[in-house]
Amino acid sequence: MLVCKTGLNKAIIACLNIRTTCVRRYVSACVRNRTVFLGQQWAPHGVCSVVKTRITPNRPAHSRGPSGSYDELHSRSLNNKEGFWDEVGRGVEWFKPYTQVLDNSQEPFTKWYVGGELNTCHNAVDRHVNAGRGEQVAIIHDSPVTGTASKMTYSQLQEEVSLLAGGLAQLGVGPGDRVMIYMPMVPEAVVAMLATVRLGAVHSLVFGGFAARELATRISHLQPTVMVSASCGVERSRIVHYKPMLDEAIELASHKPRHCVLLQRPGLPEASLIPERDLDWQDLMKTMPYVDPYPVAADHPCYVLYTSGTTGQPKGIVRPTGGHAAVLPWTMKAIYGMEPGEVWWAASDLGWIVGHSYICYAPLFNGNTTIVYEGKPVDTPDAGQFFRVIEEHGVRGMFTAPTALRAIVRKDPEAKLRRKYDISSLKYLFVAGEPLDHETRQWAEKTFQVPVLDNWWQTETGYAITAHAVGMNMSLNPPRSASGKPFVGFDLKILTPEGGEASTGELGRIVSRLPMPPGCMSTLYDASERYVDSYFTAYPGYYDTMDAGMYDSQGYVSIVSRDDDVINVAGHRLSTLCLEEAMLDHPEIVDAAVVGVPDDMKGEVPLGLYVAREGNQMTEEELAKELVSVVRRVVGPVAAFRLSARVKGLPRTRSGKTARKSIADLARDKTIKISPTIEDPSVYDDILAALKRCGYALNAPKPGSP
Repeated sequence: MLVCKTGLNKAIIACLNIRTTCVRRYVSACVRNRTVFLGQQWAPHGVCSVVKTRITPNRPAHSRGPSGSYDELHSRSLNNKEGFWDEVGRGVEWFKPYTQVLDNSQEPFTKWYVGGELNTCHNAVDRHVNAGRGEQVAIIHDSPVTGTASKMTYSQLQEEVSLLAGGLAQLGVGPGDRVMIYMPMVPEAVVAMLATVRLGAVHSLVFGGFAARELATRISHLQPTVMVSASCGVERSRIVHYKPMLDEAIELASHKPRHCVLLQRPGLPEASLIPERDLDWQDLMKTMPYVDPYPVAADHPCYVLYTSGTTGQPKGIVRPTGGHAAVLPWTMKAIYGMEPGEVWWAASDLGWIVGHSYICYAPLFNGNTTIVYEGKPVDTPDAGQFFRVIEEHGVRGMFTAPTALRAIVRKDPEAKLRRKYDISSLKYLFVAGEPLDHETRQWAEKTFQVPVLDNWWQTETGYAITAHAVGMNMSLNPPRSASGKPFVGFDLKILTPEGGEASTGELGRIVSRLPMPPGCMSTLYDASERYVDSYFTAYPGYYDTMDAGMYDSQGYVSIVSRDDDVINVAGHRLSTLCLEEAMLDHPEIVDAAVVGVPDDMKGEVPLGLYVAREGNQMTEEELAKELVSVVRRVVGPVAAFRLSARVKGLPRTRSGKTARKSIADLARDKTIKISPTIEDPSVYDDILAALKRCGYALNAPKPGSP
């Protein structure tokens, strides 16, 4: 870390308070002496510093990556791994070229682009400015909840990132250190991500609004040097004050960050700062030197992203820098058909993997304009916001979750608000997060008048495992329920419970033959044994996706659910998704979730919870009878579907996933703690009442927050 030997923190605070330039001189002196802090020892540093040195890549990018048909490219990626991924890797600007494409000598700890050095921020920002495209808009911030919109060019982004990186460096952040980001959907969150990796540090972005206890758990585990946060977030009906939650989290955490950098949002309530620890974002930026990108090894962590685990311990996915920077920009063309300069919108949150990969990194690597949207698909203020944003910003490609589309259907089933807007700029609509049901796909195709294409991926992979890759000339009218074909690098098998390969149309566990392609997680943070045990032990030689699906006769994969969501009805394994899709065949049902509940005769039977269309006048009993008929017609009598209940809403995470396990546990009278990722925790009270009407959860405690 670039810090000074005699108590830099106090010096920084003093200098910032009087807004002088002495910090610049102080850090410059340290840099001249090439001094870094290594644990508790001081030592001269023999590599380039993180300040202004104007480092130039000695291997500029000269490849857009492989091109060709899907069959050709997928075959090459499996049969000539080194040659194929070398061609992808040549799209990166390397400070030091790699000497080996693949090192799989310690599987599953696979290394790609061995010996290479690069910087993520350089490839996402500086290279575009250097290429003469600095005046292109890099980020559009569209915030219907605050009634504001703004744009930031690549040159402006470079300046903002460089200044913040200088501030973080002077607060003690250097290569390998961790910075935790706890912010709403504002462009400064992207700036903080890029500033961190510019220094060779590692960021971990936590969804803004996480409860203090959950945030504290992550702080204790990651042990960040600095926290970057904001005064508040804005939701459709309230202001969420971040600072009190941040203060409480730090109080609860076993690790105490040295400093907190706080963005005071204009026009919104200011947060109080704690002297000596907290610094105002704008004040910090005013005093900082320009900082050039710091080269790191290809296997150096870019970020740690926490995902759901079953042990109660944080599960931090570690993303390696080299593969991440190589593969993501190529997917923008290969999967999503996006060319540099075009406007891309991933309607998700930066706190989830979609936000990391396809709001921040992939579009910026590829030279696109990316949209940071602070709002909801409905009620901010209406169900027409998706159409408005597409028209106003000329969106060409869009990524969202089926849940968001179903929310619009519920509010505006005839898409009347769509008629107010010209959305002819849109060419493709991609969905992921949960499998896309056929009814929602049909509605979306009719409404958006573009191909609506599913793809399936996980936090662990960082990009699609299966996809309808428009850049590989795949069909724009795929079979019903297909999530695509295996993307390049993924050698997927579907296994039966007995361990054999499933036949065509047979449901099974999806696994991928090792090695995993570049850009996938390299380990779990501070938990390498758990990494092996969780993903590679059950099926030796394979990565266990823990999802269930099937191949069809054309080689398409259908993802039906997490394997845990498969229910066993008298020996018949049924996908909850298939049953939900059948329920959605009913014209009055706009959303549904199915879980397995205990049954004395069959062991387990399905129970369906549904949300009816607004204005529906049918009684619950009438709908229940019709749903039985619909499911029997679509799935068959083997489903033994008889139980259903109407609810006001379903428990969905902010990334669009249905918390089915919590419903199933509640039905079994288990105590459940509502996850902080649930969008609307209030739905559980209504769900509990619905389960009781069906004869379940009769002794279940009221669901509570963690």
